Amino acid sequence: MHDIRTIRDNPDAFDAGMARRGLSGLSSQILAIDTARREKITAAETAQAERNAASKQVGAAKGRGDEAEFERLRALVAAKKDEIARLNDEARAEDARLSELLMGLPNIPDPATPDGADEADNVELRRWGTPREMSFAALEHYQIPAAQKGLDFETAAKLAGSRFVVLTGAMARLHRALAQFMLDTHVTEHDLAETWTPVLVREEMMYGTGQLPKFGEDSYRTTDGWWLVPTAEVTLTNIVNDEIVEEASLPRRYVAHTQCFRSEAGSAGRDTAGMLRQHQFEKVEMVSITRPEDSAAEHDRMTRCAEVILEKLELPYRTMVLCTGDLGFGMRKTHDLEVWLPGQNQYREVSSVSVAGDFQARRMNARYRPEGGKPEFLHTLNGSGLAVGRTLIAVLENGQQEDGSVTLPAALHPWLGGRTRITAEGALV
Repeated sequence: MHDIRTIRDNPDAFDAGMARRGLSGLSSQILAIDTARREKITAAETAQAERNAASKQVGAAKGRGDEAEFERLRALVAAKKDEIARLNDEARAEDARLSELLMGLPNIPDPATPDGADEADNVELRRWGTPREMSFAALEHYQIPAAQKGLDFETAAKLAGSRFVVLTGAMARLHRALAQFMLDTHVTEHDLAETWTPVLVREEMMYGTGQLPKFGEDSYRTTDGWWLVPTAEVTLTNIVNDEIVEEASLPRRYVAHTQCFRSEAGSAGRDTAGMLRQHQFEKVEMVSITRPEDSAAEHDRMTRCAEVILEKLELPYRTMVLCTGDLGFGMRKTHDLEVWLPGQNQYREVSSVSVAGDFQARRMNARYRPEGGKPEFLHTLNGSGLAVGRTLIAVLENGQQEDGSVTLPAALHPWLGGRTRITAEGALV
């Protein structure tokens, strides 16, 4: 959420930031509502002062027997009461209009975020690893014999509909091993605090991280008002919702492995085959809560935490900086990690690591107290470390062999009881 005082002080800078998002002329609209709101508040305060003054004179008029003045003042007090109520109602209405408008506006991109229209304008930062040359035609994950028995889309469709999968046998074991490997690496090597959180949240938590009000159709809501989290970003970030934390406790670095739920409302017809884009999936999510001056360095640190997972799994990837046209609603800057998928012959996103600045903190009223200073808004960051299902796809496709088996990365062997591959028949051996 944006600071109205900043917009008042420098509307041109605000408009320039919004223009990078493809939005124009917003400051004049915002400031018109803000001016009307403040005028109503000032008028109500003036009317209240007049009412107070008249109230003090009522008794004096009554005491000296001036009945006409007494009745005039009493009527004035009553009229001012009604006027104050009306002005306060009008001020609240303007305040609601202003809040609704500001809540619906995206974050201003970081100066380091490149301008662009869509994902084609994203900028590559670096690459790691070389895609393996295969002497045979690479298959997509759901076509690989070693995986086919354990990826049951037909039963999932019977149970829940499209964009679901039932994992069995080696696929379920590999999926679980990946999540545990990611968690343990982040906890033991990256010093993140393992956290377990609900997957059902109150509506205000979704507002806090920016999923609402604009993107409600992308998530699921229960009949009694809870929302299913699209990612643990919602719960981990909202740990500091409406709190003032001590500076000494920062940075706070969390990691959680959760089920995630997305309606995929905007992806009709995209990635319908296999398990690349699902309504229910798992992620290992990282969230950092920092001081403003530390958030840029923390963004690079979090990106490196995600990159390490891919490197340990021996998966070629590239790190991209998203352009303004591909940047998430609440983010200032985002690094996407795209893993190489031989079956698709392209890189696909497996992690987004983003810095929101104080955008989410303002929505959540999350602040910290600098030593000897007044409370200030925190900075929040989040990133996948990684998306478990998509990493499973990458492991299968990069490890596939001509005989239909899959060779598994050495880093996973301890989490698989020493097993090293999946046979073409689907056995973990």
